[in-house]
Amino acid sequence: MSFGRLITAMVTPFDENLNIDWDTTAKLIDYLIDEQKTDSLVVSGTTGESPTLTDDEKVALFSFSVKHAAGRCKIIAGTGSNETAHSVQLTKKAQEVGVDGILLVAPYYNKPSQEGIYQHFRTIAEATTLPVILYNVPSRTVVSVTAETTLRLAQIPNIVATKECASLEQMTEIVANAPENFVLYSGDDGVTLPTLSVGGYGIISVASHIVGAQMKDLIAAYLEGRVQEAQALNAKLFPVFKGLFNCPNPVPNPVAVKYALTLRGLPVGGVRLPLVQATEAEKKFLQNLLDG
Repeated sequence: MSFGRLITAMVTPFDENLNIDWDTTAKLIDYLIDEQKTDSLVVSGTTGESPTLTDDEKVALFSFSVKHAAGRCKIIAGTGSNETAHSVQLTKKAQEVGVDGILLVAPYYNKPSQEGIYQHFRTIAEATTLPVILYNVPSRTVVSVTAETTLRLAQIPNIVATKECASLEQMTEIVANAPENFVLYSGDDGVTLPTLSVGGYGIISVASHIVGAQMKDLIAAYLEGRVQEAQALNAKLFPVFKGLFNCPNPVPNPVAVKYALTLRGLPVGGVRLPLVQATEAEKKFLQNLLDG
């Protein structure tokens, strides 16, 4: 199954009581599909504040997203955690409500060995018939999934892709040696174009909440051989890629993106503790960034 070139890691809209706002979730899904041209949505990933969502909320969010998207885009459920049995259980529930695939983050905090990481992912993948995307983000998980482990996992039939927030060198090694049906996505908006240049397939994006349509143009330009046009688009978009993560100090994705969406006329509510709202300085930075 193809999830497309542009996948958005969707924020989770909250109401004034920080419960999931279902009406706004529907509007956000429509906006990301119709205006930002996303091919698939990751629901309840880190950008969706997965650490603060209960399992019941996650399953309800998966079910709602599948029904509302109604085949207009693929729904990928974030079901990874640092407990293998828990991830298996949540993955099974996600499959029951009809999601199209799952995203599994590397097990964080417990710092397993590469063999432990392999067995974790393998056990979850074997508990479902859904296609699986691995997620390697060492800055958040402390552990890094090596290229060797990723390539070993790529031999498992329903492990079909990886989201890499590692070096271009590691990306290149994976692309060069992976099976033909295994693809690589960047998890860092700022290296979308370099990832394509080393053979990566696309991007699992945060910035696509704001500049998804332009990112789709960038990807198309590169793939169609209009490299200078792709470079120009990348240069234009790069301040947004960088600014959403540093406004003016490094901030978690949901904080910046939720405020940016408010500036675009789609307020999606606040964030749950331990995250806190953007400061006045951060809000001013984002406003200047998006106005520019």
